[in-house]
Amino acid sequence: MQRPPLNDMTEIEKNILDSLLELDHAVKAMPAANPKPNLLPLFTRLDELVRQLPKDADPNLLHYLNRKSYEKARLLLEGRDAENPRGSCGSRTPGKR
Repeated sequence: MQRPPLNDMTEIEKNILDSLLELDHAVKAMPAANPKPNLLPLFTRLDELVRQLPKDADPNLLHYLNRKSYEKARLLLEGRDAENPRGSCGSRTPGKR
């Protein structure tokens, strides 16, 4: 499923994407960071945002976020879900094996 353009995302989805981009940047900067950044506030914020998603949100997004597959969730929100490799469940679409 191709995601709508950024301006068609819900506010929660935009906030999740912003947090995922911040997490991605922090993780990539870790090898050179001294002291290492505290990622716990980012994970806490993501957990809070995920709880705000409606039950009818994109099932792939819910699947990725509930399994803490943050890179996959980021790619989906960026409209790049086709770049996501198949997971251990064997499919990008939850419930289909």
